[in-house]
Amino acid sequence: QVQLVESGGGSVQAGGALRLSCAASVYNYPNNCMGWFRQAPGKEREGVAFISTRSGGTDYADSVKGRFTISQDSEKNTVYLQMNSLKPEDTAMYYCAVGFLSPCRLAEYGYTYWGQGTQVTVSS
Repeated sequence: QVQLVESGGGSVQAGGALRLSCAASVYNYPNNCMGWFRQAPGKEREGVAFISTRSGGTDYADSVKGRFTISQDSEKNTVYLQMNSLKPEDTAMYYCAVGFLSPCRLAEYGYTYWGQGTQVTVSS
């Protein structure tokens, strides 16, 4: 079991910023992918960003490109999601997840371990 502990959520006004953190008990696995997902009220869960813990490669949902940045600190076994220029439509529960995939992807299928979620609320 991979243990994931998320933090950094909160309530901000539109245009604000938050940085989410996800600390993993297991991190440096071959072909390991760390994904950030979110689920807004009344919507399905969607992929936001991923990073390959092996290569550092990343990708983002179109809706967050240019505003969100995913990064990793291998020494701390931690993945971050820097969220800038937040919009009300970014309001959601945000989850990090681990997948053993090649290549990494934003789709949920294949991500095996999930964090508890952290709430992000953006007011207008």
